Amino acid sequence: MAQRHLDPTDPVADPSPELFEPGGAPTADALAGYLRAQATQFLRALRLHRENGGHAAGGTEESVDAARALRRSARRISGSLHTFRPLLDEAWSEELRPELAWLSGTLAREHACQARLERLLLALHRLSPRTGVAAGGRAAATVPVPQSAEGGRPGPPAQPAAVDRGNLTVGAAKAGALLERQLTLARTRAHSTALQALGSSRFHAVADKVAVLASDVPLTPVAATADLRPLAAAAEERLTDAVATLPLVTAGSPYNAEALVHGLSPDPDPHPQDAPWHQVRLLLRLHRYAREVVEGADAPVDVRLLTAGQALDRHRDASEAATAAAAAARTPRIAPATAYALGVLHADQRHEVEAARFAFQQSWQKQAVGAG
Repeated sequence: MAQRHLDPTDPVADPSPELFEPGGAPTADALAGYLRAQATQFLRALRLHRENGGHAAGGTEESVDAARALRRSARRISGSLHTFRPLLDEAWSEELRPELAWLSGTLAREHACQARLERLLLALHRLSPRTGVAAGGRAAATVPVPQSAEGGRPGPPAQPAAVDRGNLTVGAAKAGALLERQLTLARTRAHSTALQALGSSRFHAVADKVAVLASDVPLTPVAATADLRPLAAAAEERLTDAVATLPLVTAGSPYNAEALVHGLSPDPDPHPQDAPWHQVRLLLRLHRYAREVVEGADAPVDVRLLTAGQALDRHRDASEAATAAAAAARTPRIAPATAYALGVLHADQRHEVEAARFAFQQSWQKQAVGAG
């Protein structure tokens, strides 16, 4: 069982040791050290999660932080197994990587439901004429101005929003209550699923493999003389290629009317326009993890890369919130005013999607200029 592996051998050891000689090329030793460090972090987080009531409904703040650390380590291990797979035992890597992705995704759902609910209720509060009052006591008449990627400076002016504030007031409270019921139920189900996962034999098998990884990384014979930089460069190239397929010229406008119209489609499936952006977000994450492996613990933070990732996180959050608002609007037999409020909320979140794309475009272009 996994419990026999919960305590790392040295709980006060630095989880990110320096593994590079000055001026030397990063080798498989750096990869092995990184994977051992992340495995140790995973086991620490698992122990803290259990010690702080992770199995209780809702848990404690400490258990929530521990669950987040679990996801963080699982993502980094899984991502590194993907990027550097030619240097790792293939059967072992291909067995562990999807299991870590399953675990990370399962643990993320409860937090995602709560964050989505908070985002949507805050947007309803902001859009309501009783709370969204501009200076001088007048209700704001536009969708909020997007923030650019540079220092929170406002982007270009928003387009006027055709919103009937009176109808929004009538429906906003009921829309909020409906969203709260639906997303609270989804969060409860996600919590139960996470508890079942953490108590399952599948999870114990994953934890056992990670515990072994904390002391033994199964490298291939060719890894001993390998340079990690070409594999990390390949991860960066995949990201660059994916970004090249994005409509960055269109994203140069903070409110892309064509994308907004498509986003308002009654189709319940996530809009296909969003999928390439979600893929870029995942590839950006893999690129960041590869940099962590290759450059070591003391590498400076790439602010532009971090800003681009934050924009893509906002894009994902707004896209999923818009989908949740649209799903709530399709609830049978709701009042017209409630449906109207949910439609306004959906449009608002699709505007946020476009603002996030604009912020990414600004950040990425500056990154390209800096690299040149």
